[in-house]
Amino acid sequence: MKFNELNAMNDNELKVKESDFRKEIFNLAIQKSLGTLENSRRIRTVKRYIARIKTILNRRKNGSSL
Repeated sequence: MKFNELNAMNDNELKVKESDFRKEIFNLAIQKSLGTLENSRRIRTVKRYIARIKTILNRRKNGSSL
């Protein structure tokens, strides 16, 4: 997901998306521990999505814009 796509969402949608990504990270971590993870790069990508969401929410909370 691009930053602009996430920025267009409202706060509730972002929180739901963050929750979904956290569940995905959990599942990916389990797959990694079992040795069945096919794409290890996906973990890094999902973590970046979470960081983007947190950045957007924090900026909105503090009143700064981009």
